Amino acid sequence: MLTEKDFLRLQNGSDVRGIAVEGVENEPVNLTTEAVNRIAGGFVKFLSAKLNKQSLKVAIGHDSRVSAPQLLRAACEALVGNGVEVINCNLASTPAMFMSTVFDETKADGAIMLTASHLPFNRNGMKFFTADGGLEKKDITALLKTAATLEEVHGDYSSARSFDLIDRYAKHLRSKITAALDNAKPFDGMRIIVDAGNGSGGFFADKILAPLGADITGSQFLEPDGMFPNHIPNPEDKIAMAAIKKAVLDNRADLGLIFDTDVDRAGAVLSDGEEVSRNALIALIAAILAPDYPSSTIVTDSVTSDELNIFLEKNLGLKHHRFKRGYKNVINECIRLNKSGVVSPLAIETSGHGALSENYFLDDGAYLAVKILIAAARLHAQDKNLSSLIADLKQPVESKEYRLKIFDAENFKAYGEEVLKIFAARADAAGIEKAEPNYEGVRLVFDNGWALLRMSLHDPLMPLNVESREEGGCQKIVETLKKLLDGFDKLQSL
Repeated sequence: MLTEKDFLRLQNGSDVRGIAVEGVENEPVNLTTEAVNRIAGGFVKFLSAKLNKQSLKVAIGHDSRVSAPQLLRAACEALVGNGVEVINCNLASTPAMFMSTVFDETKADGAIMLTASHLPFNRNGMKFFTADGGLEKKDITALLKTAATLEEVHGDYSSARSFDLIDRYAKHLRSKITAALDNAKPFDGMRIIVDAGNGSGGFFADKILAPLGADITGSQFLEPDGMFPNHIPNPEDKIAMAAIKKAVLDNRADLGLIFDTDVDRAGAVLSDGEEVSRNALIALIAAILAPDYPSSTIVTDSVTSDELNIFLEKNLGLKHHRFKRGYKNVINECIRLNKSGVVSPLAIETSGHGALSENYFLDDGAYLAVKILIAAARLHAQDKNLSSLIADLKQPVESKEYRLKIFDAENFKAYGEEVLKIFAARADAAGIEKAEPNYEGVRLVFDNGWALLRMSLHDPLMPLNVESREEGGCQKIVETLKKLLDGFDKLQSL
């Protein structure tokens, strides 16, 4: 019998994740069909209370994971059994599932996406949306507690209405491109490659680029395959980025695009093989937006480089608001700023999660790709390319990340906070400058770079990021940090 504690263990910030199939040693299944069924029932209760209505319409879709069919059925049976009108969108993307609450053809009260992003084949999860956006962490906690009180419900799975949401979503994105460029075939004469990593993003090549005139020769791994046989679908993964880079160079493409499994993140490779991810992706999107949003504020996570800060503020004339890790954190901060009267068109993490104010503050890799493509087409007409937009962006000479384990799983948050307090005090005593303002952990400023020690969002870890403007500089900074981190018996040594 699943307990409340079992359900709460499935929480991963603002969504649900777990192990859905056997196949990895020492990783027993905990996201069972029963758990998914009861969690879907909890979402019905949440929606009914939030919207104060009993007659609900819920859309549901999934990425390419091997566990998707069984979990989809379990969730649909719960929804139907609870009297919900169900729209089965089958293979979809996470941003498309949000848009099911917007499109007139669906106009869902809520949406569920079955995905675990870039995690291994045996994982899966659930993301939830209303017309207001994704659920918050506190909402997921309440939903899971409700699920723990429910029984499984098995309604008629066949009563769910099928709808090709990806086709509708692709039409929506195509219209954005053709309207912006005033051209029915704006990519004529351009070769643009997509690497979907066998996730859900293959539609971007066939349903967006090709119909708009692009030569998509060289596109790869477009077929959904939940075993991910070629590489992890993840723009942060070195192997994945090397794969799209090779495809771009081998096929002499003008641009390469890569998506994660559920297409809420993206990366790019330019015609010369230059990788556009992390700081470079932030810089590129900001440069594209800057003419329409002069002097506006760009919200990023806490681990962005000083070089990016210089580019945003000095080269583009924007304001850089370096906030916390976590895509919901940066999005919510962007929303808060706009509500307060501060123009902030972009919230973006180095992971590739990027949300635009003009697009419902939705972290949407396909929409980021649309903005990149519009800019690329305009530059192509002038015999220029995207690299010209970020030519002045500098990169740190060295960049390191250390993940220091906390050996106290039950009380790791309290222990980590105490470490940060002492770490900051020791830095003050040593005369080391602290970056201000700072919204997460402790960021120290050195002559040759910087270091940030913070708490992991979910795990008993303290990530330590170090960057330097000189060769060997990271090690010099680390030697100083070792003294500041000495004597913590429950923290892994640096």
